Amino acid sequence: MSIFILSNRKIIRNKGENVDSFSNDEYSLPNFRIARCNVDDIPEPNGDKKKYKNRNILDYTILSEPEDYGYSKVLDLLLKEKKLKDSPIIKDNLGGSQRMFYELYKSMVQAGKKARDVMIFIHGYAYTFDEELKAILDLKKMFIDNKKTPIENIIFISWPASSTVFPLTYFDDKLMSINSGHSLLRLFYLYSQFLKEIFSNKDLVPCNQKIHLVAHSMGNRVLQSMLYSLKTENINRVIDQVILLNADVSYKVFEESEDSFYKLPALANRISIYINRKDLILNISQFSKNILSPRLGKTGPSNFENLKNVVSIIDCTHTKNDLNSSLKMELGEHWGYLSSSSVQNDIFANLSGIDKTLIANRRKTDDTTYELLA
Repeated sequence: MSIFILSNRKIIRNKGENVDSFSNDEYSLPNFRIARCNVDDIPEPNGDKKKYKNRNILDYTILSEPEDYGYSKVLDLLLKEKKLKDSPIIKDNLGGSQRMFYELYKSMVQAGKKARDVMIFIHGYAYTFDEELKAILDLKKMFIDNKKTPIENIIFISWPASSTVFPLTYFDDKLMSINSGHSLLRLFYLYSQFLKEIFSNKDLVPCNQKIHLVAHSMGNRVLQSMLYSLKTENINRVIDQVILLNADVSYKVFEESEDSFYKLPALANRISIYINRKDLILNISQFSKNILSPRLGKTGPSNFENLKNVVSIIDCTHTKNDLNSSLKMELGEHWGYLSSSSVQNDIFANLSGIDKTLIANRRKTDDTTYELLA
């Protein structure tokens, strides 16, 4: 099991500490850094809320920058471990994405009966870094600790959203999400380079595990920013399932003229769009900051006739918040993946690769839409 954070947040040194940390500040950097989470010793929350922050929530280590770019050191180390090459390289010599891809490959290639898939998760708006750490623990419990899912590893995309949901944070977060999309794009290019350099060697074999991408709310805007810059001729199908949750982007994003989400089928095997027609947060987004443009996560896409074999809509409007019925969840109707067991089980089935027509607790309403039963 491995959990990594990829973040373009500012790097700081907190008072009284001698190691680098990610900042809660609402400020983004042009480049990202990678941190590895220590999940072997997760501290329990104590009564003092002031102390429950940063590494008191979840310990992590920001990886050093690599001394040189490329993945020749990773290749040397993997061949050394197979006793096919002598090399002085050890894993501590690897920095940044070298160390992350090495550890993920080692985890995935050792898969037994349980799959060891990777989930890339992009959060929505109104998150401090401390709240991101709490979200990582929720994701670990929901996906990694759960036998219903194939997820064993998580890459959490941390981007500097505002610290509160209301009333005027949306516009700032939209700008931040655009900047952060470039970090996600670089991750995909680095991963493509890793695959090319490692598996050009016939002694190393692909792990045959899968990578999935899950984006919630304005995390879909981060994804859209990446897709804007992704050249069609450079796309490799490296993703199995793409899960778009309560997506806070225009319902027109799958139209070719938008130059973004229509590229997803070239990147992934299947795309599932989870919508809620009662989503209050997307109402606010539509009527306050998006010039009345309907949101994908509320209405579904405007037109995807050419993509319907790959894209499905899952309508969660009538599901119940049986896992979390707090006022925020009940009024917002924006966090179904956290609050509803029906939504969670449907996501688990998608990630497991079950045929969309065979997933339980669904009612087909047209060629592309399934309604989740309460």
